[in-house]
Parts: sequence; structure tokens; C-alpha cells
Amino acid sequence: MATNSIKTIQIHPHRDWKTELSHSISSTSELLSRLGINVQDLSERQQAARDFPLKVPESFVARMNYGDPEDPLLTQVLPCAAELRDDNAYSPDPLEESKYNPVPGIVHKYRNRVLLIVSPNCAINCRYCFRRHFPYEENRQSKQQWRQALDYIRSREEINEVIYSGGDPLAANDQFLSWLTEQIAAIRHIKRLRIHSRLPVVIPSRVDYRLLDWLGSTRFKPIVVLHINHAQEIDQSLQTAVRRLLDQGIQVLNQAVLLRGVNDNAPSLVSLSEELFESGVMPYYLHLLDPVAGASHFDITEQQAQDLYRQMQAQLPGYLVPKLVRDKPGEVSKTLQRV
Repeated sequence: MATNSIKTIQIHPHRDWKTELSHSISSTSELLSRLGINVQDLSERQQAARDFPLKVPESFVARMNYGDPEDPLLTQVLPCAAELRDDNAYSPDPLEESKYNPVPGIVHKYRNRVLLIVSPNCAINCRYCFRRHFPYEENRQSKQQWRQALDYIRSREEINEVIYSGGDPLAANDQFLSWLTEQIAAIRHIKRLRIHSRLPVVIPSRVDYRLLDWLGSTRFKPIVVLHINHAQEIDQSLQTAVRRLLDQGIQVLNQAVLLRGVNDNAPSLVSLSEELFESGVMPYYLHLLDPVAGASHFDITEQQAQDLYRQMQAQLPGYLVPKLVRDKPGEVSKTLQRV
């Protein structure tokens, strides 16, 4: 069970993560106004937001630079006219996940690992998200329906790792997450539990004693994989959240995406790795963009990515250089990019 030290974490009413989530900004004009930014193409941005809504928590907005329309955090969440372009090279399902959705709630692409779409909701809508068109309505689950997904896992002994995904899995309530984790822990051939989440980054108060309690209540030693693309996302509140995870023996990794206008330069990538390490987080993956419809303006070429990666290797020790990868449909694993 979780240790008593977890119970000492103070949860203030105004810092409760659900309250923060409910007060997220959903208006393009409000976000720009808050940051003191005027744009000429507001109507086009609002049209892009109708296709994929704007959603950004106050705590993430607080880390943006006032008055800077090219702020790397703002760029990740602000709808833009480029999203409305048609490009045949970019598709609604770039990883062909619909082929690997054997029962609702499960994506089974790799032989020994299975993704659970634990929640259709996110705390933040990243404009480059490869699941921005995912049919979440077809994967919504009641507890009874989740038993079908659990039966699928029980029946396949080659599966030894379960990955909570979404949406954002930590947008689900802790009572359900505790139940689900107990059910999975009872399946003896599952060795590892991994949680991929951006919620502790954008709303660090999500890492509260309730979360830590179920994370530490089974035989698993969970791995939490955060999603941080720029060092500016790392502030004291996030560092505190990471320390809470580390103090419970939870390994914390990070995956980032190479994004034009956000981190497509060596100083940004080097700074990200350095700040992650100082915060107790190990760089894990650096993804090339998945070619999802609506996000082509974020893409860079493989040659540019390789050049940036070589610059990182020249400036960082090997353990701070994440693996440069691309996710390709039909492959048995992530594809390492040659440099």
C-alpha cells in the first residue's frame, strides 16, 4: 500500500486538479486577450477551433510569454489557419490504429504491449495530436464493458505490458483508475504498467495523494511517461509533482515531438534535456511528427531532424540524448531514425 508520507500532501481547494480542469480556457479570443496578442486572422483561427476545439489550462497559460505570438507553448495549443489546408500526405488516422482496435478501449499494435484508451478526454488539446480525429465515441467504456477488454488481455499471455493512454488516462477519476489497476495487477503475465500522460505537466496538482495511492497499491512499479516539448513547460510546480512521483519509487520518463516553431533548433532541444534531468526526468523518445491531418505546418524533414540530433549528440552526454524515432503503421516497434 502507499506509504503514510503520501497523506501529508496538502490539497488546497483552489489547487484541486478537477477545478483547474473545469476552468480551462476554450476561447481563442480569450486566450489571445489574456496574453495581450492581436492577430489579423482571428476568424480563421476560430474556424480551425470548430474542427478541433481549443482547450488549455490556466496553469499552462501562466508559463507563456506575455505579448509573444510565437511563444513555443502558445504555438502548441493555438488554432491557426494552416490547419484548414488539405494535404493528401496527412491523414485522420496516420498510424492506422483502426486496424489494431480488436475490442473497444484497446489498441494492440505491438505483440507484447497493449494500449488501453482509458479516457477520451485531455486536459489540453495539442494542435499536432495524432489522435485529434480518433473515434473516442466508439471506445467509451462502462465498467462492465471494460471487462471485455480485460478478458482480451487475460486470454493473450504474450502481452506482458499494459499502457494507459487516451485522450489522457489521468483525466479519468481515481476510483476507476484504482479499480482498473487492481484488475490488471491480478493478471499474472502482466509484468509492467506504463502511464502516458500530459496532465501532470499542464496541471501539476493532478499528482495528489489519491493518484499516488493507487499507483503504489499493487505489485507494479509503474512507469510514468510525461510529454514535454520545451524547457519553458518546466516550472516549480511541475518539478514538485515529479518529486512526488519519484519519492514513491515511480520512474519518470519524457517523450517529446519535434515541432516546427516550437523546438526545431538545437539550443531548445539541449535545454529541454538538461532541464528534464535537473527535474528528475529522463529523456526517452524524440518523435518525428505523425502525419495527422491538420498538423502539416508543424512538420520538419527527416534531414533537418537528423541534423538537429547530431547537434544534440555533440552537446549532451549519451544518457541525455533521447532516441529519435518515427511511428510507422505495421511495424513491430518504433522505428529508430538513422543519423
